[in-house]
Amino acid sequence: MLIYDTMSRAKVEFRPLNKGEVHIYVCGPTVYDRMHVGHARSFVSFDFIARYLEYRGYRVSLVVNITDVEDKIINRARELNLPALELSSGFADEFLRSSASLLLRPADVYPRASGHMAEILDMVKTLISRGIAYEIEGSVYFDVTKTSNYGKLSGQEPDQILAGARVEIDERKRHPADFALWKAAKPGEVSWESPWGKGRPGWHIECSAMSMKYLGRTLDIHGGGEDLIFPHHENEIQQSEAFTGVQFSRYWMHGGMLNFKGEKMSKSLHNFMSVEEALALYPPETLRLHFANSLYRRQIEFSPELLVESDAARSRLEGYVQYLLPATLKGDSGGEIASRIMSDFTGAMDDDFNTRDAVASLFNNLREARKLAEEGKLSEVAAEAVVSAVREINGVLHIIRESALQKQLLGKDVEEMISRREEARRKRRFDEADAIRSELSARGIVLEDTESGVRWRRK
Repeated sequence: MLIYDTMSRAKVEFRPLNKGEVHIYVCGPTVYDRMHVGHARSFVSFDFIARYLEYRGYRVSLVVNITDVEDKIINRARELNLPALELSSGFADEFLRSSASLLLRPADVYPRASGHMAEILDMVKTLISRGIAYEIEGSVYFDVTKTSNYGKLSGQEPDQILAGARVEIDERKRHPADFALWKAAKPGEVSWESPWGKGRPGWHIECSAMSMKYLGRTLDIHGGGEDLIFPHHENEIQQSEAFTGVQFSRYWMHGGMLNFKGEKMSKSLHNFMSVEEALALYPPETLRLHFANSLYRRQIEFSPELLVESDAARSRLEGYVQYLLPATLKGDSGGEIASRIMSDFTGAMDDDFNTRDAVASLFNNLREARKLAEEGKLSEVAAEAVVSAVREINGVLHIIRESALQKQLLGKDVEEMISRREEARRKRRFDEADAIRSELSARGIVLEDTESGVRWRRK
């Protein structure tokens, strides 16, 4: 299995630390607003990855953190005149509901920063004792000059980093690139007691402390959006490896941004659609198919129009499967399609979780199976094997509604109507046959006349 490792800047063979086990940490949301489809793209991508690793037989431990203490939360809470933790708690709960609505595999742990002060403070105290961090007026900073490999993930050299370029400005710092491990509390801010006075953790230290508590000192995969490479993930590496003395993560995986009209979808630009809004229009399988139709680490465009196209594509996939379900098939061909579906799927997913190629192959193979069925050439055994293969793949991707994968039964009255229509067609009473077809359509039953006889599907 090959994965693209951001640190190596290349596809590399995947070998977890412990055989048969994979420990994955995915940077979760900073909960000061609703989850939007840009966030959803990242979490669905890592859902594909975690589910596929489980499908391949690994025991996966997945941790998705919730950042509930951070500057954006404090600022938003001040605007709304709410306690910061009350605000973040409400949006954290909404994130979990949205995750379930998107059919995400639940993480094994959803740690919240506010519940891990002991681990955070232990890290900060240790880094100070080793001379790698320093305290100024109640705030503690990591000294980037004390490490020899700063920039190994991002390529950002300390001397090239300008204060304010995604790095906090503080004239008291020894070096502009030094980053906060602990921030002295300002009046009215949420805070905790520490050896340096009341304060709160920096953003980066939260993830290091939580990931190592639940997954050990060396992770197998650390994931997140590509916008987190610098400074967040770079700083996580520096502080974690300075604390433990061992490699922090064996592989780094980053998802591409979701762009709206050429710009990154973000709350600050007010160009986002919330997950709740998207799911009010379409089933979650449509969103998942939209994301699966591209490689997870590539930037993709999003628009309401593109979502319409993805919904139509999902409907076509379901139509192919439904065509293979209701009637008895009497051909003798197509026996190789199911095995090809599965080999194409594993081949694509083993190559850096390439859902794009996996989905393209699924469409092509199902289109071929339907054509054979229309021509009366597909065998019943082959059709059953194809549907079984699709169910297996859908257990990983969840891009087809479960109801579309089940053989649907008709009521006795509907079966009688279809029989009456066939009789009317044989006797060339076409007006009567058309009227029955229209009535069935109004009841959600679509009829298709093929070389091998009439077939039906639900709308």
